[in-house]
Amino acid sequence: MVPVRAPELTVPADLPYSYCSQPRSLLPRPKYREQSNAAETEKGPVHYCNIMIDPRVVRGKVLSVRPPPPPPQSTEPSTLQVKRKRRAQKQAQARKFTQEQIRSGTPEPVEGRQHVYVQTELYLEEISDWVIEVDEECQTDEFLDRPPTPLFIPAKTGKDVATQIEEGELFDFDIEVKPILEVLVGKTVEQALLEVMEEEELAQLWSHQHAFAELRNAEFAELQRLEEQDRRIREEKERRRLEHLEKLRKQKETAEKIAARAFAQRYLADLIPSVFSNLHDSGFFYDPVERDIETEFLPWLMSEVEETLQKKVLGRTMLDSLIRMVVEKRLDEFSHPPPPDQTEAPEPSAEEPRATDAAPQASDEADAADQAVEEEEETDQLVAEE
Repeated sequence: MVPVRAPELTVPADLPYSYCSQPRSLLPRPKYREQSNAAETEKGPVHYCNIMIDPRVVRGKVLSVRPPPPPPQSTEPSTLQVKRKRRAQKQAQARKFTQEQIRSGTPEPVEGRQHVYVQTELYLEEISDWVIEVDEECQTDEFLDRPPTPLFIPAKTGKDVATQIEEGELFDFDIEVKPILEVLVGKTVEQALLEVMEEEELAQLWSHQHAFAELRNAEFAELQRLEEQDRRIREEKERRRLEHLEKLRKQKETAEKIAARAFAQRYLADLIPSVFSNLHDSGFFYDPVERDIETEFLPWLMSEVEETLQKKVLGRTMLDSLIRMVVEKRLDEFSHPPPPDQTEAPEPSAEEPRATDAAPQASDEADAADQAVEEEEETDQLVAEE
């Protein structure tokens, strides 16, 4: 039971429950918000407040001295807020106008017709301005113990009747048992005959199976013999085919070798003389006597000639120096005349050689040396020509 809150309501005692307040009908409420409220909400910015930074919220101890509250702010908006609000309104109007310009609208209906909104979704929805409301009420009674289930006793039908049968009243056993025995014996004999016939049939089937197995084994052996014969024939055929292919390959290889040998002989006919001539020109083949002369005799001869020439040059150099000394001395004597008291020079002794005599002797020696050098040069030229 729900207690009654309104004291002015009188609740009868026999009612199972009562209302907290007098029932009344609800006002109709639209399913969606009105456009005017939505437009006002979009136009006006919503200011949210955080109580953590609200100066009106008291912090600290309640009994402590609190600072004086801030002066009340004027409810009139400032000039900056008014400008911001107007700018936001202009931007919203411009955005709305731009969206209307971009969005492709529906063409105007033909005369005599009008546009109707049609749902194109997969599941249709009932469109109504009123929200469907249904009031449901329910009140349960107190829980009671379930009574025990009674035993099921079926109803009695019909009447009880009894009878008494004495011995020999219904049938005679010896007479009535004969047909039953005949049936039993007949069925037993028939079953025995069927079993005997089945055994004979099974024996015949086994004999047929043995004969069929023997025939099948013989045919299988013959088939294996034929398969083996066919296999040997195929192997022999394959072997002979491979031998023939090998023979053809060898014949082809022999022909190619013969052709290559003939081509090589024709190609190398002029190659060997040209190779020997090139080797001879390059100096690989030489005369041992000529090679000995070139490597042993000519270097020795050139060294000896060089030594001889060096000696001749040395002799000429010494002779030139002697001649120069004599000429300089004579020139010095003729350039300085002797004094008058020494005009008459003493006669030289026979032992002292005269300078005038030494000069002709030196010139004779120089001529003899020149003749020897010329003879050696002629000898060298003859040897070189040989």
